[in-house]
Amino acid sequence: MERIYRYRMTTTSGGNLSIREPDGSTWITPARVDKGSLTRSDIVLVAPDNRSSGPHPPSSEFPFHQAIYRARPDIQAIVHAHPVALVAFSICRKVPNTRIFHQAYFMGGKVGFAPYALPGSEELGKNIAAQFASGCDSVVLENHGVVVGGSSLSHAFQRFEALEFASKTLIKAQHLGAIRFLNEQELGIAGERRVSNNVMTPNVPSHLELECRKQLIDFIKRGCRQRLLISTEGSYSARISDDSFLITPSQQDREHLRVDDLVLVEGGAHEQGKTPSRASELHRQLYARYPEIHSIVFAHPVNATAFSITDSEFDARTIPESYLFLREVPRIPYGTQYGVKSIDASGVASSPITMGDFISPKNPAGIVENDGVVVMGTSILDAFDRLEVFESTAEAIINARSIGEVCSMPDVVISELRRAFRMD
Repeated sequence: MERIYRYRMTTTSGGNLSIREPDGSTWITPARVDKGSLTRSDIVLVAPDNRSSGPHPPSSEFPFHQAIYRARPDIQAIVHAHPVALVAFSICRKVPNTRIFHQAYFMGGKVGFAPYALPGSEELGKNIAAQFASGCDSVVLENHGVVVGGSSLSHAFQRFEALEFASKTLIKAQHLGAIRFLNEQELGIAGERRVSNNVMTPNVPSHLELECRKQLIDFIKRGCRQRLLISTEGSYSARISDDSFLITPSQQDREHLRVDDLVLVEGGAHEQGKTPSRASELHRQLYARYPEIHSIVFAHPVNATAFSITDSEFDARTIPESYLFLREVPRIPYGTQYGVKSIDASGVASSPITMGDFISPKNPAGIVENDGVVVMGTSILDAFDRLEVFESTAEAIINARSIGEVCSMPDVVISELRRAFRMD
């Protein structure tokens, strides 16, 4: 709950979380207690006979948690909150179409819609439970918010985060143009990417590797706090030598990573007992092609990702910093990240091309269609700085469109910048 509140995905008085025990007891957040300062001792235990123990009464919305658990024995934890984007959908009586990128679609599960009923009422519980009983894993509540279930509290949170992220991205993209949704074939190839089975036992880590591990973890956590990275999607790496690099592990919560969780990849093989990001082969290809690059990030910051799901041009010629850091930002066709150029209407993939055909040290940032952005840098800090500038620039452009016409810097200014900073 502290994390949801810190991410501004609920308010001081809003939302509730619960966990079901095997004996049918339920741990749930209390009623009328500041969500920004909860402690472990504030959480209430409700027995199967509805007797509660703890310093506070259980949340007034405990009845719908009970109803969901009765309808879905496989659900072991529930997140209910009022994140702004999903509330926007709830008051428009719509559900987000998560086919904008594969992680949102697969993580979010089937999304339902429950008609309004009085908070805490038996009717609300029936309306929500009916949606979960029909196979929904997430339910938008009319004029209320959202409820998400999962096999554990972390799983429910990740599903909740992915759904809110998709909703925010859709809202931002509406300011840019028509939204491009993925079809069945495109979603299918996303699930086909696999990590190599080649493993190795690493040597005693060098001081350089130890320092890179620490820096990488520090910037990953900063990226999560600044909402540049989401819990289980995206990848961040740092070069150790010509043929080795560290990278984030697959499907582990980015905010909770420790230095030992990072995976060493060397000569195409990875540390035994760990699973590197599924994008590790893309990182390896870029490092092999560009020796001067020492860090790479694939990420999904909301505003920049909004450009990735539309055909709207991203022009970095907004302020000098944006152009100096991002240069000419290419659009990378969907499928490139999976080793195919694109998928046509009949589901046929064209000949493979690589990320390195689009980005380079001279143009170190790109927009990946329906899959966020990629940035490269000469260091971990340099790559992170570019990611920050990318997202800030994207947000400024989207905001500017509600004010008036976006005026990019003219060619004469760009030429002056290129000469002054020796970019040619």
